[in-house]
Amino acid sequence: MADGPVLNLPQALSMKVLTPENCKVFKGIYSLLHVQITDDQDGIGLYRAIHAVRAFPISSPEEYVSLRYPDEHGIEKEIGVIIDLSTFPEDARALIEESLSRHYFEFHITRIHHIEFKYNLLFFEVDTTVGPRTFQMRWSVDRAHDYGEHSKVLLDVFDNRYMIPDLRDLLRADRELVNRFIYW
Repeated sequence: MADGPVLNLPQALSMKVLTPENCKVFKGIYSLLHVQITDDQDGIGLYRAIHAVRAFPISSPEEYVSLRYPDEHGIEKEIGVIIDLSTFPEDARALIEESLSRHYFEFHITRIHHIEFKYNLLFFEVDTTVGPRTFQMRWSVDRAHDYGEHSKVLLDVFDNRYMIPDLRDLLRADRELVNRFIYW
């Protein structure tokens, strides 16, 4: 049986691949993130007030990072995709990671004091690395995700992320409380 043709994913999706050779990332006026594209076919070249978004935030956080900007009507447009962030120089990588950290802020749960089920919602009282928090989460499979073998990411009703870095680090009573309500 012959192998089929090798598919070049970026080319097949018609996405612009950003590399250290064809783009320069820097802070501009008002400390906003800017990108200068050296081989831009549209002739624009300079994109202001950009931000970064992960295509696969859980499975591949350092790969397929999309750089985006708002057009003159405020509509978000993609400049291109960084296939592997580690190929960029340290200063550019730090700027992109700073943008990503603003976009993907998450609370790290250290204790779970109470979970209550009402109205198809879970009401949480927890301690996090930034202090005590209360939040509500829809009781639905799509609101709690495995993050590695022993971690969970919980998405509240506003899509804020609450990370349990390692369920084994929680007190036994806290783990049992989580497993009583989130067993998938």
